[in-house]
Amino acid sequence: MDVRQLKYFIAIVDAGSLSKAAQKLYVAQPSLSQQIAGLEAELKTKLLLRSAQGVKPTTAGSALYRHARLVVRQIDQIREDVREDSGSEAGAVAVGLPTTVAAILALPLFERIRKRFPGIRLQLFESMSGYISELLPNGRLDLALLFRDSETRGMSVIPVFDEELYVLGDAGLSLPGDQTVCPLHLLSNVPLVAPSASNGLRLIIERTFQREDVELNLIADIDSLPTLVAIAGTGEACTILPASALARHEPSKRAAMRRIVDPVMSRPASVCWSHALPISAAALAVRKSIVELIGELHAEGLWTGITLRPPPDAATLADTGGSPSAQGFD
Repeated sequence: MDVRQLKYFIAIVDAGSLSKAAQKLYVAQPSLSQQIAGLEAELKTKLLLRSAQGVKPTTAGSALYRHARLVVRQIDQIREDVREDSGSEAGAVAVGLPTTVAAILALPLFERIRKRFPGIRLQLFESMSGYISELLPNGRLDLALLFRDSETRGMSVIPVFDEELYVLGDAGLSLPGDQTVCPLHLLSNVPLVAPSASNGLRLIIERTFQREDVELNLIADIDSLPTLVAIAGTGEACTILPASALARHEPSKRAAMRRIVDPVMSRPASVCWSHALPISAAALAVRKSIVELIGELHAEGLWTGITLRPPPDAATLADTGGSPSAQGFD
């Protein structure tokens, strides 16, 4: 088993197709197949399932994929660490941001890293939070901002803020247009659209409505932030989102947005990283920049609807260890 075989295997799983992987790697498909066959022979197990729809990893293949990502990332880090300017903040840092967070944080983070750390090649990955939480332990991300404030096995967190949730839209609501808050009980049986069950926001919505004995009327599962906002704007249904979800929308073109109260709905957010590999100097610099930027954006009034947690001390930001545990949501 060598690094080239591992890189080939990663490319195939990521592409979901031998032919697509071969094109990306500039390798003949028969040669790629031979490399994988050799890998399967050495490990004495089948790694890929082939079908008309493409390829996907077996259980053993999924295990190899996770380890391979970590090995390849570690080798890349070794190359960075032994460069002539070893010790400087340089190299690739992959950061996962939930869509609502990316709407307000992605551009300032890019600009901050570009200006202060030109040796860092920032890789921003935007998706729903449930998917990002799967990528972090697999070694595909160095850092992620996730909606939790407790550690899990193999993952450390720095809690940075608590984010209040708002109801967006007017469908089924009997509230004045200028009302800025909405008691939760008024959302009883109101038509709502929300992310699918794998998303942390959906879990918060379901738990809160159930705990408060409020009738939840979900009429569609929508795993797309722009679509959720657009539906709320049509008047066909409401949705529940943080204020940051509307950061890219002109105030005059937004649907009515009201803070949910009695009780307030909120979720914690933390910068997270995996214990699988030592965190690089570049990743530490990006992690510190994320925490600083969140505080700055909030202080400038650009990130509303959040309450900052006490800032971590310098030792915590520079450390690769854990953080205080508390019950939270994913």
